[in-house]
Amino acid sequence: MTVRTDPGPGPVVGFVVSKGVGNAVTRNLVKRRLRALTHARLTRLPEVSSVVVRALPASATASFATLGSDLDAALATAQRRLSRAG
Repeated sequence: MTVRTDPGPGPVVGFVVSKGVGNAVTRNLVKRRLRALTHARLTRLPEVSSVVVRALPASATASFATLGSDLDAALATAQRRLSRAG
């Protein structure tokens, strides 16, 4: 997680879902799931943060609940690292 310097409102989230995750249908499904999961967690992110979520190949077969718990763990790790650096 990085801190933005532009004055835009709210956090910015981007997604990276490579061809290693699967075909276009699978990649889009993973991206839609991650987008929904991230949207539900936006209020937990600092307003000036930028987050990039990278989907690993295992995300293609992971359940919605597993993706959510993995996302929670990743966001918690990023916030801990950011608080140590700042």
